[in-house]
Amino acid sequence: MSLSTARGFMRFPSLAVAMSLAAMSLAASSLPAQAATSQDEQLWVNLTAMGSIKDELVYFAEIQPRVGDGVSRIDQALFRGALGIKLSRDITLYQGYAHVVVPIEGGKDANEERSFQQLSWTLARPKDAEISSRTRLEQRWRSNGNDMGWRLREMLRVEHALKPGSDVVNALVYGEVFFALNDTDWGARKGFDQLRSFAGVEIGLPGASTMEVGYLNQFIDQGGSRQRVNHVASVTLFFRH
Repeated sequence: MSLSTARGFMRFPSLAVAMSLAAMSLAASSLPAQAATSQDEQLWVNLTAMGSIKDELVYFAEIQPRVGDGVSRIDQALFRGALGIKLSRDITLYQGYAHVVVPIEGGKDANEERSFQQLSWTLARPKDAEISSRTRLEQRWRSNGNDMGWRLREMLRVEHALKPGSDVVNALVYGEVFFALNDTDWGARKGFDQLRSFAGVEIGLPGASTMEVGYLNQFIDQGGSRQRVNHVASVTLFFRH
């Protein structure tokens, strides 16, 4: 992003957020109108620890079970961690790894391994608010195939204090769009992959820790005329030190 663009975010954060979220919605709306849609109700619980190791060297580690099929069984279990370098107060660059287990009813579990690079950037801090971006590039391998898949993810996140001058409870919204960059023999198809949209609250806990609770809509393009919508009750605990 150029310096002039970054300044634009600082001066007109609400406009930048609206334009970015509109672009994410446009990616989903470009799919075939007659697509067959399946739906599910799910619960995602994310436990994340993060903090400084030494000076500018930081880390995060997370465990995330996802309960699906009408909140009746584990749909996925995700284990992810990364080391990062704080380039400035607002910018951190990470290299990470994730292991994902996908239980298959009546069959052998599918496993996915991911290497990823991540850029976390606080774009602006208008009064009682914060606007941030997370860009993640993933390299993916699945146990049911041989190809490596490349996927790009971009998240835009906005939080705003519900009470002026206090960050005990913040309104929180974010959108994250996923694009597969190549086809694979295990099912990835180049192009739009999914869109996640979240609305909820961020609650301050002792120290710098927080909890996020809300509704997440996961829209997935499954290829051809098939798509899936997951309605997710999302609970995330960030332990910061």
